[in-house]
Order: sequence, then structure tokens, then C-alpha cells
Amino acid sequence: MTNYYVQQSIQIQFIKIGGMSNSSIFQIGTCGQITTNDFLYNTGGFTEPAPEAEKNGNGKPPPSITPLVPLQTPR
Repeated sequence: MTNYYVQQSIQIQFIKIGGMSNSSIFQIGTCGQITTNDFLYNTGGFTEPAPEAEKNGNGKPPPSITPLVPLQTPR
């Protein structure tokens, strides 16, 4: 196995990210290997299946929630 050592100097003047989702990866620079982690924990100590989901109020949208971090309006 050969080891490569990379020294980087990165300057970013402007970056625009159109969208990210739960499985997105945003990478700047070099990475030799990306390994995935899949951990499942039962932190609540549940022993039975979750109840069936209920329909949200006759098709009405859920009440708006103010985010904790100020977000830009989508363009």
C-alpha cells in the first residue's frame, strides 16, 4: 500500500450552493477514501413498533415554524 501526502492551500472567494439534501456530500480538497457509517441506536428504549402515521388535518399545510438560524429566501 502506498501512502500519498497532499499539502493544499485553498482560497475560496465566492461559493454558491444551490441545494443540499440528507445524502449530499460537499467536499473541498482531496480525500483519499470516503467510508460510510450506518449506525442504528434505540436511544429511547422502545420495544414496540411505532404507531401508524396520521393524516395532517384534511390536507391543510402544517403551521409555519420559525427557523432557529436565519435563512435566505429561495430565489
